[in-house]
Parts: sequence; structure tokens; C-alpha cells
Amino acid sequence: MDVESLEKSIEQDITHAKDFDDLEQARIRYLGRKGHVTALLKEIKTASAKDRPRIGAMANRLKELAEGLHASRLAELYSTQSLSKFYTPPVDPTLPAHDVTTGHRHIISQTFNEMKRIFHGMGYSLAEGPDVELEYYNFQALNFPDNHPSRDLQDTFYVTDDILLRTHTSPVQVRFMENNKPPLKIIAAGRVYRNETIDPSHAAEFHQIEGLYVDRDVSMADLKQDVEIMIRQLFGSKTKVRFRPHFFPFTEPSAEADMSCFACSGKGCPACGKSGWIEILGAGMVHPNVFRAIGYDPEQYSGFAFGIGVDRIAMLKYGIDDLRHFLNNDLRFSYQF
Repeated sequence: MDVESLEKSIEQDITHAKDFDDLEQARIRYLGRKGHVTALLKEIKTASAKDRPRIGAMANRLKELAEGLHASRLAELYSTQSLSKFYTPPVDPTLPAHDVTTGHRHIISQTFNEMKRIFHGMGYSLAEGPDVELEYYNFQALNFPDNHPSRDLQDTFYVTDDILLRTHTSPVQVRFMENNKPPLKIIAAGRVYRNETIDPSHAAEFHQIEGLYVDRDVSMADLKQDVEIMIRQLFGSKTKVRFRPHFFPFTEPSAEADMSCFACSGKGCPACGKSGWIEILGAGMVHPNVFRAIGYDPEQYSGFAFGIGVDRIAMLKYGIDDLRHFLNNDLRFSYQF
């Protein structure tokens, strides 16, 4: 068989092999111990010094051609034919079954769901909004003036000068009020972001639930009642709650709520800094400027708002000492809850 005919034969037989057996026969025909290409390689030993380079180059070219076509066709057959056709693993029904790991919700999701259940029972409905927010909704509509020091506490990640990652879920309240008239009673739940140095008690992303109730004649007494119900359902009916004056741009008057320490029942211990109290949330009556920004008449309507960190609730309820555990995806941590 001349070289040109041998080359055409190699291409024809290998590239058109119908299955693995057919391909193996073609390989043996050309590259086996008695194959055509192997025989040509053996001729190099007996060829004259003058013909040896020519025969060697020709034989090596045919060998590389056959090997390359074989590898390509083999890959094609593997991709188009099921291996189960050629091999089925043995099954021994007497062997014990493998342990199956059952997944469950993350501790943050569990805490979210528990808090949502409590708020739904109190008449709140769920409202949602975007994580990537306009600066107007995150600050301006909530009575954060430009260059006001209160913005420093909520330094965040900016996409542009007007677009940022939300620092709280309060923008959801503004968006909801723009499209709905009182009375309304909602919670806004989700992930929020701040440019924080990450340590055991700070993270660049965490989770919040904020509540909003707007109607005629809503008072601070209504706020205190809902906050107390929520905290006692989370931490027990004997939990005490107190309010301290504070400042938030979007509420007036504003307050921070503390609960009696669950570890020492208010007597004072390391968990509460020996004060007997643990800070739990911020709250207050919705500022008239917020109502004006969305078109509500503050002379007709009043309302309260509060915000609570879901991560902080989970840490307190389950004795978790490091906020970073929530985002580390360590199964040794996750499967404890």
C-alpha cells in the first residue's frame, strides 16, 4: 500500500468508526504491533542511510495522524454514547444504606421566619424593595440632609453618586407609602450593607426587619405595646422592656429600646455589661418631614417605625459570640441550629 493510499485509509477507517469496537479494530489495523504504520516504522532500521530520513519522517507523520484521529473520534464516541451501555456497576442489596445528610434552613432564615410569624400575628404585612437603592430613598426622603453627620453612621457602598447599596430597610417604607394610603401596617425585611470594618460585632452586610404603622391618632403608646409584644414572644413573657431617648433623623421623638438581660434576669452579668439591660432596637414616631416627602399630611396622620437587627436577635437567642459565623458557610456551625 503506497503512502497516499495508506493516509486516506487511516482517515476513512478511524473518522468513520461506528462504535468503540470498530474504533479499536481501526487502531490495531494501523498502530498495533502488526499494523501498517508500525510496519513502516520498522523499515527505518533496514533502510539505507540515504532513505532513512525520508522514511522516518513519513512514518512519524502517519503515526501522529492516526493517533490524533483516534483520540478525536474516541472523545466523540464518549460524548454521544452512554457509558451505562458498556458498564453497569454491580448492586449488592444486602449492604447497609449510606447515611443521607438532610439540609435545613440557615439560622438567619430561621430567625427571620420566627420574627415574620410574630409580626404577621400582630397584623403586619410584608413589603419588599431593592437592595441596590437610590440615594433619595435611602437618605433624602428619610430626612437625612446632605452632609449631615448622621450619614456618617451609615457609610455604605456607592455604585454612582445617586445609586448605592441600602444601609437599612427603611427605603422600603418610603416606597410603600408612595403607592399606598393609610391605614397601613407593614414590616420591611432583608439584607442591608454598610462600609464597616469586619469584626465579631460588625459586618459589611447584615439583616434587618423594620416595622411601620401609619393611621390617624397613632401614639407612642401603640409603639411601646407592639415592641413589648414582639420582644416577649422572642425572649419570654417575663422579659422587661424600657425606652431611652435617642436621635434618628426619620423619627421624632426617637428612642432606643432595651430588654432585661435574659442571662441574669436584670441582676447584672458579663453578658449585659453588669447593667441588667441589653439594647435591642431603635424606634420612634415618624418625622413629619418624612410624611411630607411622600405626600402625607402630618396634621392628619401619625405613625411609628422601628428597626431591629435579625443577626443580633439570633446571636442573643442562641448564644453566638461572633457575627462572622453567619457568613462563613462553616457546616460545623450551621448544623448546630
